[in-house]
Amino acid sequence: MVKSARPHRERAKKNALGRKPTREEAEAAVATLLAWAGDDPSREGLRETPARVAKAYLEVFAGYAQDPSDVLDTVFEDVGGYGEMVLVKDIPFYSHCEHHMAPFFGHAHIAYYPAGGVFGLSKFGRLVDIYARRLQTQETMTAQILAALDARLNSRGAAVMIEAEHMCMSMRGVRKPGATTVTMQFSGPFKTDPAEQARFLSLVRRR
Repeated sequence: MVKSARPHRERAKKNALGRKPTREEAEAAVATLLAWAGDDPSREGLRETPARVAKAYLEVFAGYAQDPSDVLDTVFEDVGGYGEMVLVKDIPFYSHCEHHMAPFFGHAHIAYYPAGGVFGLSKFGRLVDIYARRLQTQETMTAQILAALDARLNSRGAAVMIEAEHMCMSMRGVRKPGATTVTMQFSGPFKTDPAEQARFLSLVRRR
């Protein structure tokens, strides 16, 4: 079953204050980090940075306030009997690693076998964004997208593949820019039939 955004919002409120911090408190926290990093939050170039960061967080972490079931809410049943694979590939996304809050970004590929109807293609991009705009691990994000599809799609099976570069690996730590992480999750024939997995991967790689 797809988890709604509500538990995420509730978890966000559970902190040392016992409530969700105010906008002013969030901005003060950013100013503290700037000072801890060694700079002066009161200098001209940084004076408005805490407010800008707080505003940016509302956008880059907007997925906490969104429910995937609201996105996958319309099924088009009149598809002329079509039942073959539907593949939407190269869906760009930007997310943040929950371990270092560093960005990771790349592309998601989604396929499914319709059973009684199809979803509008834009829905898949929106679904990816909902999970990407949260603190994440790539593995969890892959599993969440597939779970949402299986819960709402009523398909014969689905496949999700994510390819991404992680800044926590590229710009810090081992510092290996260009390294790509690939994760996959399957259900239905994609999970049970190696030939279906191979077909999916072949279509994703085809340019």
